[in-house]
Amino acid sequence: MKLKCVIVDDELMARLSLERLCEKREELEILGIFDQPTECLSFLRQQVIDLLFLDVEMPGLNGLELLDQLSYMPSVILTTSKTEYAFDAFQYQVTDYLKKPISLPRFMQAVDKAIEKKVSVKVAAVKETDVNEIYVKTEGRYIRIVYDNILYIENVGDYVKIRTINGSHIVYATMKNLEEKLNPKYFFRVHRSFIINLSKIVDIEESNLVIADKVIPISRANKPELLEKLNIL
Repeated sequence: MKLKCVIVDDELMARLSLERLCEKREELEILGIFDQPTECLSFLRQQVIDLLFLDVEMPGLNGLELLDQLSYMPSVILTTSKTEYAFDAFQYQVTDYLKKPISLPRFMQAVDKAIEKKVSVKVAAVKETDVNEIYVKTEGRYIRIVYDNILYIENVGDYVKIRTINGSHIVYATMKNLEEKLNPKYFFRVHRSFIINLSKIVDIEESNLVIADKVIPISRANKPELLEKLNIL
């Protein structure tokens, strides 16, 4: 099992130390190392990872503020030279909390916890293959949306708009991230800018389909797979 991980710390020696420690575990694949939390945040809005090694005290945007702005929550191992953030670590339900300088045994223990967490999530996913809901973070809180209430999802720049039968939710996320989270039994990406609920299609024309009052384009490459998913006589 591979864990895609990222390191963010404004101290050079701390980054180098963590990089060397990560190289001792073949399960870890480093996708990025950042000294600026804002750069890391931009990366995480485009890339889904499994594990984040995160310094707490950094200029501009501290580690906890970075977590507040993520559209999804990977496993997080906080790293800090102080112990006063232990309560915050508990509040954010991080995987582990490492005090600098980080010893090899404690690092190994923390990584083991992250691996165990990913295994447990996979096991749960197998047991609940017919999940019919998703939670999205919007305006500082998590909102539960039942699949059957979702009409379609539209890409709008740096955000996505989830259109439901009751209204819309604007979420800071990527289409790729949402596509990976949604159950493909119910949803399909018909165009680079649209993911649809297959059960909400009203009709299909040559290169468009209609859901509620919205005409949605179908890309030529995705149309054959779309038709395969539908019960066509």
